[in-house]
Amino acid sequence: MEAARVVTVSDRSARGERPDATGPVLVARLREAGWDAAGALVPDGADSVRAAIAEAVASGARLVVTTGGTGIGPRDETPEGTAPLLARTLPGIPEEIRRRGGSHGMLSRALAGIATGPGGRGALVANLPGSPGGAADGLDVVLSVAAHVLSQLDGGDHDAAAHRAATA
Repeated sequence: MEAARVVTVSDRSARGERPDATGPVLVARLREAGWDAAGALVPDGADSVRAAIAEAVASGARLVVTTGGTGIGPRDETPEGTAPLLARTLPGIPEEIRRRGGSHGMLSRALAGIATGPGGRGALVANLPGSPGGAADGLDVVLSVAAHVLSQLDGGDHDAAAHRAATA
C-alpha cells in the first residue's frame, strides 16, 4: 500500500477559526481507494506549502495532494509553494480538473507534477481546489492516473495491458 498525504492550505482552519471540511474527506476517499493516507493542515503561503509537500515526499509519500490556495486571492500561494519542488510538470492533470470545474475552474492556478523523494523515487503532487466538492472531483482526476504515473516512475511499461493492470 503506497503512502499518500493530503495538505489542507487554509489560514482560518490553521488558526482554529473554522474546521477543515475538505482534508478529512480526501483522506477518507484515498483510504477507500487503497492508499495509506494521512492529512496535514498548514496556513496559506508559499513557504508553508513548500515545507509541507517537501516533508510529505521526504517521508515517503508517493502521492501528495494539496487543497486550497490555488485561486487569485492575496494569500493564495499554493502554486508558488509547489512549483520549486516539481522536477517535471504534468499540465494535463490540472487542465482536466479546470475543465471539469465549470466557469470558476478557469480561475484556478493549480499545478501538478513529479517531485523527487528518497533515493530518487518520484512522487505525484497535485494541487486541488479548496471546496469539498471541487477537491473531491479533482481527486477523481488524480486517482484516474495515479497508479499509472507511479508505475511509470518505477520503470513500468507504456503498453495498454500494463496500464490496465496498474489502474485496476
